[in-house]
Amino acid sequence: MGQHDSAEYVTIGEVPTPPADNFKKVSVLPLIFLIFYEVSGGPFGVEDSVQAAGPFLALLGFLVFPFIWSIPEALITAEMGTMFPENGGYVVWVASALGPYWGFQQGWMKWLSGVIDNALYPVLFLDYLKSAIPALGGGWPRIFAVLALTLVLTYMNYRGLTIVGWVAVLLGVFSILPFVVMGFVSIPKLKPSRWLVVNMNHVDWNLYLNTLFWNLNYWDSISTLAGEVENPKKTLPKALFYALILVVIGYFFPLLVGTGALPLDRELWTDGYFSDIAKLLGGVWLRWWIQAAAAMSNMGMFVAEMSSDSFQLLGMAERGMLPEFFSKRSRYGTPLIGILFSASGVLLLSWLSFQEIVAAENFLYCFGMILEFIAFIRLRMKYPAASRPYKIPVGTVGSILMCIPPTILICVVLAISSLKVAVISLVAVVIGLVMQPGLKYVEKRRWLKFSTSANLPDLHNDSSLR
Repeated sequence: MGQHDSAEYVTIGEVPTPPADNFKKVSVLPLIFLIFYEVSGGPFGVEDSVQAAGPFLALLGFLVFPFIWSIPEALITAEMGTMFPENGGYVVWVASALGPYWGFQQGWMKWLSGVIDNALYPVLFLDYLKSAIPALGGGWPRIFAVLALTLVLTYMNYRGLTIVGWVAVLLGVFSILPFVVMGFVSIPKLKPSRWLVVNMNHVDWNLYLNTLFWNLNYWDSISTLAGEVENPKKTLPKALFYALILVVIGYFFPLLVGTGALPLDRELWTDGYFSDIAKLLGGVWLRWWIQAAAAMSNMGMFVAEMSSDSFQLLGMAERGMLPEFFSKRSRYGTPLIGILFSASGVLLLSWLSFQEIVAAENFLYCFGMILEFIAFIRLRMKYPAASRPYKIPVGTVGSILMCIPPTILICVVLAISSLKVAVISLVAVVIGLVMQPGLKYVEKRRWLKFSTSANLPDLHNDSSLR
């Protein structure tokens, strides 16, 4: 994915061992599956791409889109995550490049986007089970199911990140295997001509691009856990590389099977349709396995996203952007207050529909990514001598060129968003713009305690890095 820089640089400072280092760190295999679940979790949720654009464009999208978006984002995460191996991730990148005000805005938009994203998983979980348990389709049974699922998975996050990591490995294997089986079962029924079906006059570009974007972003989320990773300067780039391969194959192969083995009916391609495909190809037993895999996958995505969101809040508190109580850890080393805040956000937003959640999340995420690209380029220009243990093998011009295609894509996603989503998202942005000065006022009046860890590197006050 890039190069390990062996040149002599002036280091921006290692994060000294804090008390949190008494807790076991995350190794490479659990980290791969944590990234897998931050980004993907399997093909559950990609069905809308076929409904929106047909088989050919759906397959093409999941091959081309990674080059436009996923690879640049993963490369930037590898470089910046090893440059700042601490909790907070992209918040620290933006704060170091543009100042703490914009760092806070990045943290607010990305945290809210992550919580909105997490509100999807109870929805997807129940969508896959409602065909087997119709009572979960609505009403009080659905509400109680969302609440119970959220509480159980929140408790898992509370018990420790290493537990979450290894649970992610087990859930990942269980979620991927039924699609391998479905692939073998489908071989006699595959007709390659079905993959080439396209009708450019009947494409819902808004749904198509939002589905691709949602399923292939969030590579940077793992950066907020960098302080919990074992030897992050080597482990993080390696894990990102293998996770990228796993994610792309995990989308493309099931789509190839589903579109090639059955006659096309685009209206059927909605959330949960892979379980119906499994029944038609392999029988009821395979359908149940796919449904169970979907449920397990949504559990994996939930705990991975909540880990990222809660440790982000911890990292922001260590940088003095949030009250000190956000930096307090439980006896298991987890950020208890951050977990509770994230879980509350999930419960408040879980009433939204799948497509509304995806669109609103993508809108906020786009704003955050623009700040991230600016920070990446500015740090390359302003601090060329800063230590970059893992460096993308391009110069300043190459860095700018690498960010142009995903930036164009961001503009397209923003342009095609509905007015309702745009208004709601812009209101959320304005709240962040006002919240930061409000917190500064609270700090000035000493209503809440804020503190900045002395162990964290500070680029602004180190003139040797310029």
